Amino acid sequence: MEIERIPILRFTEEGKSEAEARVTREFPLTIILNNQELVTLLCSPTSLEYLTIGFLFSEGLLNSRGNIKKIIVDKPRGVVQVKTKKGEESDELVFKPLIASGGGKGLHSYRATNAQSQARVESQIGISAHEVFALVEEFVKRSHIFKATGGVHSSALCDTEEILVFAEDIGRHNAIDKVFGECMLRDIPTDDRMIITSGRISSEILLKVAKRKIPIIISKSAPTNLGVRLATDLGITLIGFVRGKRMNVYTNGWRVVA
Repeated sequence: MEIERIPILRFTEEGKSEAEARVTREFPLTIILNNQELVTLLCSPTSLEYLTIGFLFSEGLLNSRGNIKKIIVDKPRGVVQVKTKKGEESDELVFKPLIASGGGKGLHSYRATNAQSQARVESQIGISAHEVFALVEEFVKRSHIFKATGGVHSSALCDTEEILVFAEDIGRHNAIDKVFGECMLRDIPTDDRMIITSGRISSEILLKVAKRKIPIIISKSAPTNLGVRLATDLGITLIGFVRGKRMNVYTNGWRVVA
């Protein structure tokens, strides 16, 4: 479902030949909130219900599963409709017709007040370097679509022992929203747990994690300077460049032991 095979010309030092390549599918998903078309996301064509709910939560348009009245998934049309209880809508909402898959995709642009109003994460959870390496190794093994195409990001919720929820998507934001959407709809707690991502940790990604009160974020990639600054201010342990048996701890390193 997520992979399409296409004919290509392959060039090597020996010359060219006809071959077949596997590419990831890109799917336009339109989200309708309370009968109003909200946005179109470019995403992978799986877990559309989870993506929608995670996105609405990340944008501050949905606070809990109990506020959802109905979810209607119409995959042939590429539409998910969500109806919420009265009062759940945001008056500050700014609509955009299309959001790209790769970069920051929030309806609200980053504002300093978003971080200033976000509560610090006070969790005392700790993790060893060995546990980080083992979790990331398992994370890489589960990234089947990436291995096949090289064209998606992965995200996972885990505790110190195992991966609990896993998602892949062409967008790094989408992958995290899919994880959080599944957590919300399946009542999976996120307190005292961790997020692993394959992508860059920007300020937007960091704020998504902080909203779920997650104390540790781990990435195979790098953070931005604002991502590091926010992690410091919000009490989140930020671990990046996890490769094999090496990693960088950028903030709140007291949660990590050798």
